[in-house]
Amino acid sequence: MNSKAAVLVIDMLNDFLYGKLKCERCQRIIPDVKKLIDNAHEKNLPVVYVCDRHIKTDREFEKWPPHAVEGTEGAEIIDELKSKGEDYVVPKRRYSGFFQTSLDLLLRGLDVDEIILSGILTDICILHTAADAFFRGYKIVIPRECTEALSNQAKDHAFKFMEEMYGARVISLSEL
Repeated sequence: MNSKAAVLVIDMLNDFLYGKLKCERCQRIIPDVKKLIDNAHEKNLPVVYVCDRHIKTDREFEKWPPHAVEGTEGAEIIDELKSKGEDYVVPKRRYSGFFQTSLDLLLRGLDVDEIILSGILTDICILHTAADAFFRGYKIVIPRECTEALSNQAKDHAFKFMEEMYGARVISLSEL
C-alpha cells in the first residue's frame, strides 16, 4: 500500500517568531519550511497549517504569557509562509494539533496516513502532535531543519524520544 503524506506546519505564527514570545533561533527554519511547503505543492500533497488560536481567558495562559489570541495579528501565520489558498488551516488551543480539533477528520478525509511535521517548538507542540498522530496510526516523518526548539538539547531530546516512542523518522530535508 502506498502512503499518502501531508505536510503539517505547526505554529509558524507572528507571536512566536516576531512578537510576544519571539524566538530568534526559530526564525532560522523559515527558509527550509518554505522549501518543504513549496515541494508539497509541487507534488500535490496537502499542506495543513496547525495554528494556536486562544481565547482571551485560555487556561494555557496560567503557564504561558498570553499569545496567539484569536483575532489578533499575533495569531496569524507569518507573511513568509502564508497560504496561497489551496491549503488548510486547523486552529488549536492546546499543544497537540489533534486535541479537540478537526485535524484527524481532515487528514482521514484526504486519505492521509503519513504526516510530515514542521514548525515550532520541537519539544512541545511538535512532540505532542507526534504523540497523538502515533496513537491514531499515522506514520511520522520529521525533517530536522524544519523544526526548532529553544535549545539544541531540547530539540535533540525530542527527536530521540519521538524516534524511540513513536517510530518517527527524523531525516534531513534533502532525504525527503
